[in-house]
Order: sequence, then C-alpha cells, then structure tokens
Amino acid sequence: MRKVIKTIALFSLPLFVACGGGGSKEPANEAPTTVNLVYPTENLLCINNTIPFDWSDATDPNNDNISYKVEIAKNRELTNEPTTRTASASQVSITLNKGVAYYWRVTAVDSKGKEGTPSSVFAFYTKGEGESNIAPFTAELVKPADDSSVSGTTVTLEWKGADSDSDDNTLKYDVFFGEDTNPSIKEENTSAKTLNVDVETGKTYYWKVNTIDVAGAKSIGQVWSFKVN
Repeated sequence: MRKVIKTIALFSLPLFVACGGGGSKEPANEAPTTVNLVYPTENLLCINNTIPFDWSDATDPNNDNISYKVEIAKNRELTNEPTTRTASASQVSITLNKGVAYYWRVTAVDSKGKEGTPSSVFAFYTKGEGESNIAPFTAELVKPADDSSVSGTTVTLEWKGADSDSDDNTLKYDVFFGEDTNPSIKEENTSAKTLNVDVETGKTYYWKVNTIDVAGAKSIGQVWSFKVN
C-alpha cells in the first residue's frame, strides 16, 4: 500500500508545478491620442518668421510620458526639405526662412516609442521682405486617395485650393492627368475643383493640380496616382 501512495504523489508533483507557474500579463501598450493643431492656423500668413507652434495636449491610455514629433516641410507630403523637432510640451518656437510656404503636423509619442495617429497637415506662409503678392499654397488632395484603388469607368478628381493673401474663389487651376508619371495637361485655367475623367480597368493613372492666383503666381502641385480595379 505504501508503494501505491508514493507513486501517486510522484505523478502529482508536475501537475502542481504546471498549475502554479502562470503569471499576470502586462496590459498591451496603446498609442497616445491624436493632437489638434492650434497655431499657426490653416493657410495663415505669418509676418514673423519665428513661429510659436502650438497644439493640444495628447493623452496616453497607459499613462506613459508623452513627447511630440513636430514635422515641417515645403510640401504637403512633408518630403521636401523636411525638418523634425522633438518637444516635451505642446508648444515650441522655431525660426524658419522668410518668403516660404510651409506645411506642418504633430505626432504624439509615448515613452516606449509608440506613435499615435499624426495630426492634420496645416499650411502657412512666412512673408518675405517687401513682398506684394504671395504664391498660393499647393493644391490639397480630396479624392481619390493617393496610391488607392478605385472601381468604375469614370472617376471624379477632387482637390482644394488656398491662398494666404486673396480669396480662394479667385484661384484657377491647371489639371494634369494620364498614364505617364509626368502627366499631360487635361484642363487649363479652370475655376472648378473637380474633374471627371474616363478610366480603364487594370490601368494606373497619375494626376496633379497647379494653382494660380489672380496675379499669375503659380504653385506646382504634387503628382498623385490611383489604380482602377
């Protein structure tokens, strides 16, 4: 009888260890919230070229410390001469060149390196010495999204225009469209902000919009693309 009891005890030991070996898991690290840009406001004409950038505070679901990645560049895609600064608070002053159209956004980052969703991109202009007219901002894409896939035989191209020193309704646009990565002119000097184009299944199309103000100053748009399913 003693031998039987001893055998049962030996077989029970691994089961006891296995059941007691578990531990509580740490909660998954979640990204901070998205910030809202406060200053400079969208399409602002800045007289001073030292800009006191300001945005709303982000919060973190895990209560981690937050820093902010501030991105500034000379195009909406933030790829033309980009500058990145890290700020510990929701404001930072940066001196930029005069007479330049800039675009900016802010992303909150927690202490573990987890980034939140970037903010919207805002445009502003730093006025130069003696400038009487300022070129408009580059056109902003509305639809179809860049590098997206669409369906149908007709696609509506849509964009937005803005100018820091004149009414947006006075702007004109040259629209380029085609299968070449350097698309040819499709519509010239139009005041519309949409254009319907015929497309074919299986093809990729490229397009861009140049913006022209009443004084003839022009900004050259970025090339966007989409594929037709």
